[in-house]
Amino acid sequence: MGIRERIAKRAAKELKDGMIVNLGIGIPSLIPNFLPKGMRIMFQAENGILGMGESPDKGKEDANLCNAAGYPVTTVDGASYFDSATAFAMIRKGLIDVTVLGGLQVSEQGDLANWMVPGKRVPGVGGGMELAQKTKKVIVVMSHVSKDGEPKIVTECSLPLTARQCVHLIITDQAVIEVTKEGLLLTEVMAPYNVEDVVANTGAFLQIAPSLKRIE
Repeated sequence: MGIRERIAKRAAKELKDGMIVNLGIGIPSLIPNFLPKGMRIMFQAENGILGMGESPDKGKEDANLCNAAGYPVTTVDGASYFDSATAFAMIRKGLIDVTVLGGLQVSEQGDLANWMVPGKRVPGVGGGMELAQKTKKVIVVMSHVSKDGEPKIVTECSLPLTARQCVHLIITDQAVIEVTKEGLLLTEVMAPYNVEDVVANTGAFLQIAPSLKRIE
C-alpha cells in the first residue's frame, strides 16, 4: 500500500454510517475504496452527484459519470443527480457532515491554504472555500512536508488562505493531529516515524496526547 492509500485508509475511519461527505481532489478521492462493507456513506460532488461509490475497474468507466475533478466514479443505490447550483446550495446550507480536502499548509489555528500552488497558474479558489467554511467537520489529508522538505503544518500560513480556523483534523503520512482551542494535539504517529520525527517535521508547537497511538 502506497503513502496516499495509507492516508486515505486512515481518513476513512473518521466517517460514520449515514453521513453525507464531500471529497476533494487527490488523496480524498481514494477514501471510498477503504470503507467497511455495508457502511452507507453518501458522497457528494460539486458537479451534481450524491451517492458516489468506489472507483470503477479499468475498462468499465462511464464517460458521462465523473466527480468534480473529472475522474470516473461509480454510484451506489439511491444516488441522485442535480445541477451545480443545487450542489453548492447543499454546501452553503451546512448539510455536509464532513469534507476531506488536500492541503498545502495548515496553521496551528486551523487556517487552511490549499488552492494557490506557488509558481503555477490556477483558475481560482473554487468550491474549497465554501466547503471549508460551511461543512460541520473539515479533515485535511496531505504529506507532512513539502517536496523541498519544508513543514506544511506551520504557526502561520504563508500561502493565500482558503479559509480561517476551519480545520478540525489533520492526517498526514507521519501523524494524526487534532486542531483544538488549546492548539495542535498529536494523537497518532504513523510507522516508521516516531514522535521526535513528527515534532522535527512540524513548523508549529505540538502537544502530545497522553493516549498517543502508533499506527503500524
